[in-house]
Amino acid sequence: MILSITNERAIDLTNEFDAVVVGGGPCGSFSALTAAKLGAKLVVCEEHKSVGIPTHCTGHLNLYGLKRLRLHPLPNNIVENEFKGVTFYSPFGKEFSIRFSSPVTCAVNRELFDKHLADLATKAGVEYRLGSRVESLILEKGSVKGVVVNRRGFKEMLSAKIVIDAEGVSSAILRKVGFQSLERSMVVNAVHVEMDRLNDVEGDSVEVYLGEKYAPGFFAWIIPKQEGTAKVGLATNVGNPRRYLHKFIRDHPIASLKLNKSKILNQSFHPISLGGPIPKTYHHGLLIVGDAASQVKPTTGGGVIFGLLCSKIAGEVVNEATKNNDFSERFLSHYQTRWRALIGFELTLMRQLRIMLNNISDRRIDKIIELCARLEMDKVLKRHGDLDFEGASLVRMLSHPATFILSFYFTLSSLIH
Repeated sequence: MILSITNERAIDLTNEFDAVVVGGGPCGSFSALTAAKLGAKLVVCEEHKSVGIPTHCTGHLNLYGLKRLRLHPLPNNIVENEFKGVTFYSPFGKEFSIRFSSPVTCAVNRELFDKHLADLATKAGVEYRLGSRVESLILEKGSVKGVVVNRRGFKEMLSAKIVIDAEGVSSAILRKVGFQSLERSMVVNAVHVEMDRLNDVEGDSVEVYLGEKYAPGFFAWIIPKQEGTAKVGLATNVGNPRRYLHKFIRDHPIASLKLNKSKILNQSFHPISLGGPIPKTYHHGLLIVGDAASQVKPTTGGGVIFGLLCSKIAGEVVNEATKNNDFSERFLSHYQTRWRALIGFELTLMRQLRIMLNNISDRRIDKIIELCARLEMDKVLKRHGDLDFEGASLVRMLSHPATFILSFYFTLSSLIH
């Protein structure tokens, strides 16, 4: 018998799990998969009627990150393309390219990728309840003891020793219980579309377009798929991202030539948190993972690999807490200690880089791109770079004279508007 915060009376809860996961996206499924493989009993509550719909990002992932998570190779129908390089375009037309001898990233179909992780979790014994929206947490003396679920208009109570919040950026649960959530001033709004009939686009290279005129506060991208189609999008911290995207497609001096014969096939919108992780990702009986915890790279907005790494730790902590019968805040703090040891430095440094980038004018970004090309920074990046762990890469690169010169100019540029 526990007390529900919804009606303040004792309720007998017969549905009891080691953990309830809120959200059936990659982080929710992977945390459930990890815990289930270690023996825990879990249920995933997904508010939509199908996992993977709607899609929430372009699905551009680092192959090394997938291998680290033992998710590579993926089934062929999930992978849309693989990439050996990236080209950066400055606001005034300068170019800087990095090219590797073999693929380093891939584009995945996010709907199929999400369903793949859910299938793996289901095979490991995880129960999925689709069309089930979690409305609130159940608390007893300040400890989370389960969730209140609205399923097809009917309320049901699920008792759990731990709740894992993997809702994503919206994170309605955290707001309701007064938990400190995302830094809203550093949330950008993204739009991405699929387009056909591209001109003069390298099929194995991603294109990134910088500049306040078309993507203030972030950047635009073209990610080629197969047979002349591509994922095209941008994010912005001001205004309507759809208007900026149409302007980018129509007016950008380089991108418009590649896209002027293209047709938009479909589009989706989603917010991206660039402010770094929330201060606290655990509570009595509660763990917070992925976008809900803002475990997202502030430089690129990539959150899948880092979110999955943290979700794996969350699943392991669920199992350890269950074995020790200890669901206290003190024990669950091990989750934050461990994920911060893994990616905390990266996120802290990337946040500072994002703030610096937001303070650099288009003219100075143009100079930085030109300087990168002149100093042959592609050779340095290929030797020392890691597409996910950018902070560690930067530390390794600092011994190279070209990196020192570029870092000095980059820092100076961020101070001079």
